[in-house]
Amino acid sequence: MRILILLSALIAASALADEPVLRPSARLLFNKPELLQPGACVAYKEGGSGWIMTDPVFYLKGTVVSADIRGRRLQTCPNVPGKNLQQYSREEYNRLALAYPCLESGVPEHDMQIGMVRLLVTRWETPHAKLAANAGRLYRGMFIDRKLQKNMEIELEADLLEACEQ
Repeated sequence: MRILILLSALIAASALADEPVLRPSARLLFNKPELLQPGACVAYKEGGSGWIMTDPVFYLKGTVVSADIRGRRLQTCPNVPGKNLQQYSREEYNRLALAYPCLESGVPEHDMQIGMVRLLVTRWETPHAKLAANAGRLYRGMFIDRKLQKNMEIELEADLLEACEQ
């Protein structure tokens, strides 16, 4: 009987191993669905990681249009040989941001379930200093490679967002 139980457990584990893994963004859609209901105010924030300025300084706010879980094949992150992230140009950083989530070199490609939120942009504040060119998705009135405009729609992983007040 023990062998039968052990065999059943091994079969179940191998079947689960073939299932795409849930990223934290997908788990959030299951754990806190009320946060991502259509019409909810959400914010994406960057900056504030220093010793003095600890609160995020740059943001993008909007209202949720939709949220869903999507399967995606994760591939190796694009990198620039001989440069670390702080040395990337804005174009090099954008290529990385558009590929995210992605895998470190040497990690085999695999499928994951990702929680994505489509939101309607209402307000934003972006950095303009050249030092911020490779520091985040927000830069000089842009969201990655798109000029921010009121009522434009963008998509972000659910776990990058937090609830906000209209």
